[in-house]
Amino acid sequence: MIQMTVVRSEAHTIQSFTLSGHANASDYGEDIVCAGVSAVTIGTVNAIESLCQTSLHVESKDDGGYLHCEVPEAWSGRKAEDGQLLLEGMLVAINGIQESYGDFIQVNEK
Repeated sequence: MIQMTVVRSEAHTIQSFTLSGHANASDYGEDIVCAGVSAVTIGTVNAIESLCQTSLHVESKDDGGYLHCEVPEAWSGRKAEDGQLLLEGMLVAINGIQESYGDFIQVNEK
């Protein structure tokens, strides 16, 4: 099962998210849950770095199905607002995947 943890600040902005595990919804290379989650999260990180011109702190491990992303502490202004919108969009997409494939992904917010 994929576990996703989203950490929010006191202002309710997304400060970080962590993914771990594998969906195991199908054979390797045919798992649409893993593919969907990967596409949404990696696409969001790439969009923030490209469109918001912001480097995020990213850690990943291919073998363990692990991705951790943190926003910069000093993130502010329009770049932060746009980046937060992209992160919230990511969460909407991931929650949609969870609604359809809840046996394979669990999302928690702190």
